[in-house]
Amino acid sequence: MALDAGNHEDEAVLLARYARGDAAAARVLTMRLVPRVHAQAFRLLGDASEAEDVAQEAMMRLWRIAPEWRTGEAKVTTWLYRVVANLCTDRLRKRPRGDVALDAVAEPPDPAPSVEVKMQGDARMLALRTALADLPERQRMAVVMRHFDGASNPQIADRLGISTEAVESLTARGKRALTQALKGQVAALGYEDD
Repeated sequence: MALDAGNHEDEAVLLARYARGDAAAARVLTMRLVPRVHAQAFRLLGDASEAEDVAQEAMMRLWRIAPEWRTGEAKVTTWLYRVVANLCTDRLRKRPRGDVALDAVAEPPDPAPSVEVKMQGDARMLALRTALADLPERQRMAVVMRHFDGASNPQIADRLGISTEAVESLTARGKRALTQALKGQVAALGYEDD
């Protein structure tokens, strides 16, 4: 949830009430703002303990400025967001940095699959789709729902209007038929022949 979410006018009114000594207003503001402040700090710092410290410091600063707050000049959440960002920036600057030459840092691995792996994956999917297309319709539907959509046997039974035992039978026969259809392609698809 963005830090700016919510009604800023209500927050300004609550802050003014707190400045006049209304403890209930402080509780409402705390419950409303602290989770957002903590979440923002955690996203910037990546450390829950440090985020708690920043959230606490940011709220303390808000309480200190409350008597001088001028409604209409800024949103409470915008001001608080800026305080959190500054506190986090200060903490990040103070973190020790290892002085490592840029050339000594390894290039991060490319998360994308290699062309060979992608082509092999595409060939496997094409073979599977072709084999699936050759299955009787109810077997194909049961196998796809179970093994590709992740549906449970009772869910499949409900969707197909059949018993759970019938689903088990359909998926078992479908898997046997797929195994038989793909058996001759094991080596070509890059699988070891067991």
